[in-house]
Amino acid sequence: MKTVRARPYDYMKTIEARPYAYAFDPAHTAVVMIDMQRDFLEPGGFGAMLGNDVTPLQRIVPACRALLALARAQGLHVIHTQEAHDAQLADCPPAKKARGQLACGIGDAGPLGRVLVAGEPGAGFVPELQPQSGDTVLRKPGKGAFHATALDAILHAQGITHLLIAGVTTEVCVQSTMREANDRGYECLLVQDCAASYFPAFHDAVVEMVVAQGGIVGWAAPLAAVQAAFDEAAQAA
Repeated sequence: MKTVRARPYDYMKTIEARPYAYAFDPAHTAVVMIDMQRDFLEPGGFGAMLGNDVTPLQRIVPACRALLALARAQGLHVIHTQEAHDAQLADCPPAKKARGQLACGIGDAGPLGRVLVAGEPGAGFVPELQPQSGDTVLRKPGKGAFHATALDAILHAQGITHLLIAGVTTEVCVQSTMREANDRGYECLLVQDCAASYFPAFHDAVVEMVVAQGGIVGWAAPLAAVQAAFDEAAQAA
């Protein structure tokens, strides 16, 4: 009997998004969870030491957990990024360490250990969002996840073309990564209620920048729309 091969588009799913529907093949899609670390989300971490209220970031943890659960259940690749430097700070530019003239900055001893140093408690992920077997963990020295990392090579090796992006903070590491990915040809969707900023107005502004001019950087949609795309496919089956 002759085997009938399905057309590539038979596997496409669609998310109701802005500025228009986002079509993706789950087999070629990854969830990129950016920097959900104790140093950014917990009292005593670097974010709090900078004078920020960490509660807006803490609020997205349940949604991020649901997104990761959905991704794993549906067989999507999961990538966690971690902004952290080696113990000697050899991968931390002096300008980055000096920025802000902080009393307790990168590499210094803080309540959660040395700030943004790999292996220290603060650099670790919050308990609810710990990586699982099969996930990829990528340590990055900068804001964007492509800078000085193997992320592009990892994605190419896995055949990834589409990225569902979440994490913190929206206007810094999330936006930087999304713009880097866009320039490299990846189709990116910001899961908007799975991302947050210490400054809610900054988060809202990034969402609008992403979807402006016909999606100049990519797409944006709430988690519910991502979940609905898989629910509709299950019902159709």
